[in-house]
Amino acid sequence: MKELSALNVFFWKYRVRFFIGIVFVIATNYLAVLAPQITGYVVGLVQAKLPGSKIVSPIHNEMVTIGIDQISTHYNFTFAGLVTFCSLIILILAIIRGVFMFFMRQTIIVMSRHIEFDQKNQVYEHYQKLDTEFYKTHSTGDLMSRITEDVSRVRMYTGPSLMYLINLVSLIGFCLYNMFSKDVILSLYVLAPLPILAITIYYVNSIINKKSEQIQGQLSDLTTNAQESYSGIRVIKSFVQEKAMLGFFKKNSELYRENAVSLAKVEAIYAPTMALMIGLSTLITIYLGGLQALQDPSKVATVIEFVIYINMLTFPVSAIGWTASMIQRAAASQKRLNEFLSIQPNITNPTSPVITPLKGDIDFKDVSLVFPHSKIKALSDFNLTIKSGQKVLILGKTGAGKTTIAQLLTRMYETSTGQILMDGVDVNQYQVQHLRNAIGYVQQDVFLFSDTIQNNIQFGLKEKVAYDDLTYAAKTAHVLNEINNLPKQFDTLVGERGNTLSGGQKQRVAIARSLIKNPSILILDDCLSAVDANTERTILGNLDFYIKDKTTLFITHRIFYNFNFDLIIYLQDGKIAEQGTHDSLLAKNGLYAELYRAQHSLDNN
Repeated sequence: MKELSALNVFFWKYRVRFFIGIVFVIATNYLAVLAPQITGYVVGLVQAKLPGSKIVSPIHNEMVTIGIDQISTHYNFTFAGLVTFCSLIILILAIIRGVFMFFMRQTIIVMSRHIEFDQKNQVYEHYQKLDTEFYKTHSTGDLMSRITEDVSRVRMYTGPSLMYLINLVSLIGFCLYNMFSKDVILSLYVLAPLPILAITIYYVNSIINKKSEQIQGQLSDLTTNAQESYSGIRVIKSFVQEKAMLGFFKKNSELYRENAVSLAKVEAIYAPTMALMIGLSTLITIYLGGLQALQDPSKVATVIEFVIYINMLTFPVSAIGWTASMIQRAAASQKRLNEFLSIQPNITNPTSPVITPLKGDIDFKDVSLVFPHSKIKALSDFNLTIKSGQKVLILGKTGAGKTTIAQLLTRMYETSTGQILMDGVDVNQYQVQHLRNAIGYVQQDVFLFSDTIQNNIQFGLKEKVAYDDLTYAAKTAHVLNEINNLPKQFDTLVGERGNTLSGGQKQRVAIARSLIKNPSILILDDCLSAVDANTERTILGNLDFYIKDKTTLFITHRIFYNFNFDLIIYLQDGKIAEQGTHDSLLAKNGLYAELYRAQHSLDNN
């Protein structure tokens, strides 16, 4: 249960609402236990009126019955009037109790909704802080399960579970006090089955806790399976694998179902156990109370009170199992959340960050990077100097380390060894947000949000951009004409991941998104792979004017003929195999020259 202590900060935040809710719960149950006292008082009055009865109406020590007796004496109520008066009091108490129950839910349940809101924001905010390495080792389905299913189960603890727990503790407390104050011996007999109930609850809860953790993990796997199927539905249909994927989903679903049913069977033990214990208590009350009443008729009122108390305890005692089950599930879910929230990002801001404007000087010094999750060495003793405003072409085969350079510049990863300087300052000394705001990065894997084209283009900006700036960015990316031909132009929705656009259109919208930031450094990572040769030439021609004063890195596996680069580097196995200008590299007749001839031959055929 220690996992749930992480929620104390939320209880303290909403302490006023929480403590007022507790007051309403206690007040509600205090009013509830007054009814049996008044009922017993009325029964005593009825007994006193029976023909030949010598019993005097009992005046208990309860404040309410003493008050009723004083009022009846003062106003000289008749017997019928007194019974009617007592009935009205029971009715009024029930109405007041109903009002208190309404406010009880308005305080505690509403508090739980506030906590749920805060928790989801806390989890989502933590998602934003975590680095690329985390997302490579955790599935989307698992992340979604934590922010939805786990948070919802925790809410059941902060709301209904706590409310019922306080309710049953206070109601049981009031009932026990009144029962022991009337007859200690009878109370002990009546409550004898409850220890057996407590042992059963403890045993069953330990089983529930283990099964709940298993089920949550399986639900996460099931969610991941479904999410991947939805995202890759076109691949599934293309390869006619609907049946195979359904079988895979059914297998995971069946495992989840079996464990969920097993948990339901365990939880089903509670209901008959509660009914049995309550039935035994009622039977003991009637039997032993009846024996006492035969010897002392004045005990009849006490027996009736005890029967009412036992019936009042039916729900709170039966709710012990349900409440305990919710608490155990919440503990299992909160444990998963705590494990996740305890993960600290590797990419953090320095204590005293540098926030000066970036000009674009870049210097790699003996940089190496080994990916933590795969142990693959992406870069090894990499050295490269880029002057502000230079245009650099980075070539190499797949896996040579081209994209790694961009990821290090944007601090998606930290270097294993070595140092990267920007304007003579270690990139680790810059505020992460400031650094990334100064870089326009068109990633290799283009991602568009399920939103309008305009919102996708201006995604990286805090304020809405002017229409002229929007059209200029789209025109530079050579996508303006196609946007204007759409039904709603810039207000056209692109669908999930931009699936209503072609691959080339998505790439050009992504280029416009980076250009509109007007960054000091522009990184284009294989972002023209889905466009034809004519479109490529047009985009490069537009970019030639746009990036004249910006440091620009073109990362690709092919050569751009119609673009003058200040520096070309050829990567191989995470190291620079060749570097220089176009003419100098051709003169070396090495890897670059070989690629140039091969590409030139293909383009001419």
